[in-house]
Amino acid sequence: MIDTEALRVQPELTGEQVVLVQLGPEHVEDVWRALRDPEILRLTGTHAKFTRERVEEWTAKLAGREGRADWAILRASDRAYVGEASLNDLDEGNRTMSFRIALVEPGRGYGTEATRLLLDYAFDVVGLHRVTLEVFDFNERAQHVYEKCGFVREGLQREALYWDGQWHDTIDMAVLAGDPRG
Repeated sequence: MIDTEALRVQPELTGEQVVLVQLGPEHVEDVWRALRDPEILRLTGTHAKFTRERVEEWTAKLAGREGRADWAILRASDRAYVGEASLNDLDEGNRTMSFRIALVEPGRGYGTEATRLLLDYAFDVVGLHRVTLEVFDFNERAQHVYEKCGFVREGLQREALYWDGQWHDTIDMAVLAGDPRG
């Protein structure tokens, strides 16, 4: 059984390097800055254009939403924003959700720890059976992190992203509750 209340009101999740807190209006400046970073847009395949007002509206509506949970990833030492992560697209009947993460400071281990914290929460608290994600073929660093955290490559969506005049494949990955998570 899925604990949907655990998705609506996310607790703080604490690791050695990062702390995950419910993403909300207090993170507008950081989210807005991230959405203007060309590298973050490329790694997430984001073609959409955002306004600050839209970001304010979106972050104001996150708490308590059905079928998703969003966290700000903060550096533990000073609680500075280093990214965000979410579980979304709840399929309650199949106990499945999708995972996504975006970091403003990649390559420091923050993503690995945040992913592990969220997977532990997804499986041990929410009661999910399966967590899925999509990653682009050019994002080898992320693919490595996901594999370290237990994700297994399951499929390929050929030429699913058109970016800067070139087609890129999307790799489908998933981890099950019973899989080793590193």
